[in-house]
Amino acid sequence: MVDSSKRETLGFQTEVRQLLKLMIHSLYSNKEIFLRELISNASDATDKLRFESLANPDLLGGETDLSISIQVDTDKQQLSIIDNGIGMSRDELIDNLGTIARSGTAEFLEQMTGDKKHDAQLIGQFGVGFYSSFIVANKVTVETRRAGLAANEAVRWESDGEGEFAVENIDRAERGTRVTLSLKDDQKEFAEPLRVETLIRKYSDHIGFPVSLSVVGDDDKEPRIVNSATALWTRPRSDVKDDDYKEFYKYLTHDFVDPLAWSHNRVEGKREYTSLLFIPAAAPFDLWNRDAPRGLKLYVQRVFIMDDAEQFLPLYLRFVKGVVDSSDLPLNVSRELLQQNPDLVAMRGALTRRVLGMLEKMASSDSDDYRTVWREFGQVLKEGVIEDQANREKLAGLLRFASTHGDNDAQDQSLADYIGRAGPEQDKIYFILADNYSTAVASPHLEQLRKRGIEVLLLTDRIDPWLVDSLAEFDGRALVDVGRSTPDLPESVAEASEDEINEQHRSLLEKMKKTLGSRVDAVKVSRRLVDSPACVVAAENDISPQLRRMLEASGQAIPESRPILEINVEHPLVGRLSTEADEAVFDDLSNIVMDHALLAEGGQLDNPAKYVQRMNKLLLDLNSGGAGE
Repeated sequence: MVDSSKRETLGFQTEVRQLLKLMIHSLYSNKEIFLRELISNASDATDKLRFESLANPDLLGGETDLSISIQVDTDKQQLSIIDNGIGMSRDELIDNLGTIARSGTAEFLEQMTGDKKHDAQLIGQFGVGFYSSFIVANKVTVETRRAGLAANEAVRWESDGEGEFAVENIDRAERGTRVTLSLKDDQKEFAEPLRVETLIRKYSDHIGFPVSLSVVGDDDKEPRIVNSATALWTRPRSDVKDDDYKEFYKYLTHDFVDPLAWSHNRVEGKREYTSLLFIPAAAPFDLWNRDAPRGLKLYVQRVFIMDDAEQFLPLYLRFVKGVVDSSDLPLNVSRELLQQNPDLVAMRGALTRRVLGMLEKMASSDSDDYRTVWREFGQVLKEGVIEDQANREKLAGLLRFASTHGDNDAQDQSLADYIGRAGPEQDKIYFILADNYSTAVASPHLEQLRKRGIEVLLLTDRIDPWLVDSLAEFDGRALVDVGRSTPDLPESVAEASEDEINEQHRSLLEKMKKTLGSRVDAVKVSRRLVDSPACVVAAENDISPQLRRMLEASGQAIPESRPILEINVEHPLVGRLSTEADEAVFDDLSNIVMDHALLAEGGQLDNPAKYVQRMNKLLLDLNSGGAGE
């Protein structure tokens, strides 16, 4: 067993070593943010002590005034950030500063590209700002004692950021943490009092604890409180500048990019609370992990209660960041009590509507900001249409799709845009599901609709099959899948009934069905094709081919179903089939038509080798002239 009183030299976790190198490279042009990160950590530590002292007042030990102080030592080129917050034990220090416990570390590192702006965003999302100290320091020393532990249980951590760190027990009378940076020779500016004061005002004026500044060796001057020491969300909106909101967002989230929008609101009456909500500019790397920590930072009567209080917003708004400060909840509220609190339902509904209102405002202005929101969070908002029936109409208005109206794969068309362009005789909204844009826009299912000038939405996201199952209509117009066997097409397209047109070609249809056997459920004449010989469609009650492929890929057992083959009797290839007397040639051509229809909608062939044999035979016959005789 290691004697914890002695000095240990330990190695950083592999991911930490990688992160240190990447961070120093990516953030060097914005190196001053290290001070924001360290003050933010100190503020969190004081917040946590204030919360824990509610249940255990002895932790304060008579020192009830919580604060943060910054010391500048110009002679030694050192900068120290000191708090009298919760502090850390030896094990906590090693865990917090030697490893990255958060899940998804490998995925995070894989997303690093070498592009400084991109990588800086990722680093901020991951919340590892302490390591930014090594951008400006060649050595970092952390001395800390956890509240409630004896003075001789304090710990010192020290590292040059090169791969190892040392830990030893020390005597420290003061509760809390002191982080001392020994600055690099070319970073002397951060040992200049005026420079440090400017940065405190810039990055930490909104913190709800006093931040004081003192100069080592200058005994004539008392430490000066530099910030306003008033939590930003408690100030009137008229007193807060846009830059203040942006800096508070970065302090809160450790992001390095300005938020797209924010909403600062105070509710009074039966329930009293203040909320400050932000829409980020980029999705976190773990957005698709529905179990990842999420939620708002909760305060009760300005006392910090918990990070990631997920009860205040639905899961599909997990990208929203912010603070909620309630005057009504009990100070000892826990996650379990939040789940049982009846007032929370009303607060959750109001905060959800406020976020959706922010998004509606951005969307109505057709701004670049909303295009950014949709690019980053669009698929998550689609989850809301499926899960949140109360706000489904609002969310449907926020949806954006690619469409045959455009000439690229940009998802920038709203359902309201679609209706505005549709003729008065069109009472449906037509869409097609596909695995990707290229498959969707080239689908044979669109040919007749495109010829008639009828717009079709191109749905290619993995979540879209579930989306359209939940969203049956919008603004009184039903959503219709043109990939189904009997699409409800406008009268101008459906010039003859389905029964009439199939009866005219019954002999060919029956012969093809017999030839294709179990590959198809039925063979019918198509009313949707113009240029293609055939297409496959799903029966009205079958799941879509796209959803089937996704479920099968995830290992789920799906009931067997067979597609319907629709043929274009005006196409020369189908005309050739109707006159072909050679049974072997008819068999090959029928199966090739079927295979091409499957490939056109993104499907896979059950027997690719057989398809190749048939195609080779057909090509040889064409070359010899046999197929044309």
